[in-house]
Amino acid sequence: MFERPIVMLDFETTGLSPDGGDRITEVAALRIADGQVVERYVSLVNCGVRVPSFITQLTGITQAMVDGAPPAAEVVPALIDFIGGDVLAAHNASFDEKFLKAEGAMLGHGCRHGGLVCSLKLSRRVFPGLPSYKLGQLAHALGIAFNSRAHRAEADAEVAARLLLHIGRHLGDAYGLRAVDPDLLVSLNRVAAAKVGAFMGVYAAGRRVPA
Repeated sequence: MFERPIVMLDFETTGLSPDGGDRITEVAALRIADGQVVERYVSLVNCGVRVPSFITQLTGITQAMVDGAPPAAEVVPALIDFIGGDVLAAHNASFDEKFLKAEGAMLGHGCRHGGLVCSLKLSRRVFPGLPSYKLGQLAHALGIAFNSRAHRAEADAEVAARLLLHIGRHLGDAYGLRAVDPDLLVSLNRVAAAKVGAFMGVYAAGRRVPA
């Protein structure tokens, strides 16, 4: 499936912007290898901030839950160490990466992941023309079911991981690839949707083993 491991990340947060003072409340990081999730790091997070009522309504994460959770000073370094140098993936990846970098910077713990893959951008390029690319609606369109509550970090990361595996299998089947290099997914994120077919044709031709 993938030539090297990829870590799928999902955060639940108090809002949309770490620059505006928003913080993480829950994290799930799932390592994908050999066509499946092989390892995971999941935790609620106490960042010492108030959880807005609309966030509790959306996620089910209450103030009491985060107040009793491990502190960010424990969770964030452990998360960054868990990711290590693997390629990092997320659905709407720029959102999760900005929170990861912001939380790490507060603690002087720099990130070192080896590239970023956005499963939302990839889906737009690999499966064009779908009515929605929001994770829940996209998963439904592709026959990927949620096994537990959406808008919780582990459930969302699990579905996003299955989506990434679905994309990997599709690329492998469509272009005759025995395995998909995570760096290919990083590159595809930067290719205009209209040029994906040509890009993949050239890439696949270069990967074929001469008879």
